[in-house]
Amino acid sequence: MMNKGNKNQEADFGAHNQIAKGTHLKGDIKTEGVLRVDGTLVGNIESTGKVVVGPTGRIEGSIICASANISGEVKAKLTVKELLELMASAKLHGEIAVGKLSIQPGATFTGTCSMGGVIKELSRNEQRAAEKTA
Repeated sequence: MMNKGNKNQEADFGAHNQIAKGTHLKGDIKTEGVLRVDGTLVGNIESTGKVVVGPTGRIEGSIICASANISGEVKAKLTVKELLELMASAKLHGEIAVGKLSIQPGATFTGTCSMGGVIKELSRNEQRAAEKTA
């Protein structure tokens, strides 16, 4: 028998995808679910859910997502609509636009950061573009 709470949680987050440690992937990923990267990805990620980069994870490219938690190494342009969390072991190099930013002591961030209103403006522009194509 399935727990009704788990079913609702599954619906909220969609599919759970993982790139395992030792896996090297070159290409773009588009998902409506959660993506966890413990291997290496050279490419772009677009997710309506959460992106998690584990301690052994490495990403080079661009990331657009609702929220993100980074413990590994990321060289990318990030657009995170809600919260970007940089854990103590995180190494982030790039340009970020976030709703909120949390950086633990020990994390490394080199690049530029736009926070708050920028994300709202991006969302409005996306909605206008969608309306024009509809």
